[in-house]
Amino acid sequence: MIKYAKSHEWADINGNEATVGISKFAAGEIAGVTMIYLPEVGQEVTAGEKLCELEGSKSVEDIMSPVSGKVIEINEELDSNPELIDDDALAAWICKIEVTAVADELMTEEEYEAFIK
Repeated sequence: MIKYAKSHEWADINGNEATVGISKFAAGEIAGVTMIYLPEVGQEVTAGEKLCELEGSKSVEDIMSPVSGKVIEINEELDSNPELIDDDALAAWICKIEVTAVADELMTEEEYEAFIK
């Protein structure tokens, strides 16, 4: 099930593994992703703290982690094609995390849709 953070990241949590990316809304706000600074495999992350950075045509945005744990895989395709996030933010995942804790305030898709209106 995909859950969303108020900072516009999503986490598809399956057991103790989460696939993480940014929402379509966030991708639209960044308006043209030109570069991504991916986290490193093995990096420890904490829910609510910086995971990586996205650079858009008008700004640089911190991407926060919706879960705590260790990065176990990154989407290397984004290194050379960061615009994939603009094309389909849900398909263009950023990384996979071995989860040790999930932020309590994560929202369902319905709750998130109501939040961004």
